Amino acid sequence: MPGREDIEKCENGKGRDEKSGRTEGRFRFIDLFAGIGGMRMAFEARGGRCAFSSEWDRYCQRTYFENFGIVPQGDITKIDEDDIPDHDVLLAGFPCQPFSIAGVSKKNSLGRAHGFLDVTQGTLFFDVVRIIARKRPKAFLLENVKNLRGHDGGRTWSVIMSALDELGYAVFSKVLDGRIFVPQHRERVFIAGFDRKRYGMNVPFNFEMPRPEVLPKLSDILTEKADEKYTLSDRLWEYLQEYAQKHRSRGNGFGYGLADPNDATRTLSARYYKDGSEILIPQKDKNPRRLTPRECARLQGYEDSFKIPVSDTQAYKQFGNSVVVPLVSAVAKNLIACLESLQSGKTENQ
Repeated sequence: MPGREDIEKCENGKGRDEKSGRTEGRFRFIDLFAGIGGMRMAFEARGGRCAFSSEWDRYCQRTYFENFGIVPQGDITKIDEDDIPDHDVLLAGFPCQPFSIAGVSKKNSLGRAHGFLDVTQGTLFFDVVRIIARKRPKAFLLENVKNLRGHDGGRTWSVIMSALDELGYAVFSKVLDGRIFVPQHRERVFIAGFDRKRYGMNVPFNFEMPRPEVLPKLSDILTEKADEKYTLSDRLWEYLQEYAQKHRSRGNGFGYGLADPNDATRTLSARYYKDGSEILIPQKDKNPRRLTPRECARLQGYEDSFKIPVSDTQAYKQFGNSVVVPLVSAVAKNLIACLESLQSGKTENQ
């Protein structure tokens, strides 16, 4: 467990990733809004070395430390971009916040600058933008919820795409479902970018990946005998059934979800710790149960060697906010292959 001294060291700008035993890697990347390190694991699996990480949540910091031997730096809004080491790839699963866009003419009349740094200020995406602008990575990969594209009538998405274009990057985006790698329907939007100043417009990147003949099923990741504490109490189970019935009578689809062990689950959310209602495991002759934290880890593609040093409540939040690791690893494979192709001169840039 990281002590206060470890965290203070990182918050003072000294939290570079210097874990002993790690090789230099084929490329260097940074891990922003790192959570518990899902994107880091995916890119390390493709030969990368993490040069810097940032995550403000202290419970996530603890899990990150236990698994990677480094406490991420804290609040990204307080980290100077000049204190971030040079890197080839920037990774960020940034939170979605509202964007406030004022007219350029009004800003000019007030003597204020406009452009991507101004229209994104006040959002955490601004911190991604300012770091890309200053450090100029060869490529980046951003991840967010599928609904980011439709947020605020599509205006948020428009600002993001415009900002990345104005930075001078060839940008690609696609909604991907982790279902082909894990027994969970989990759609997320991925945004990849490549530096046009280095590589021009002819960037041969795509998100395509092979689909397995047999999809994983929930029973593949279930514990043979889960602790009884994960079985719902009579009171909670009765409440969930009554709640679902009430909404069904109104024509709504709200309610619990009994998962089919031979199929995939709904999307695991950060609120799973509350009652586990979106993914319940049926049990013979007893009430259904929640997933265990280890099963949640497996549902996101984490190996059993991944350490879970926090309470069940925090673990549910962490895995609910995480990425499907093998899905990101597949995207990373395409991204790095594209970068290496560009750098080898195999692609003729315009």
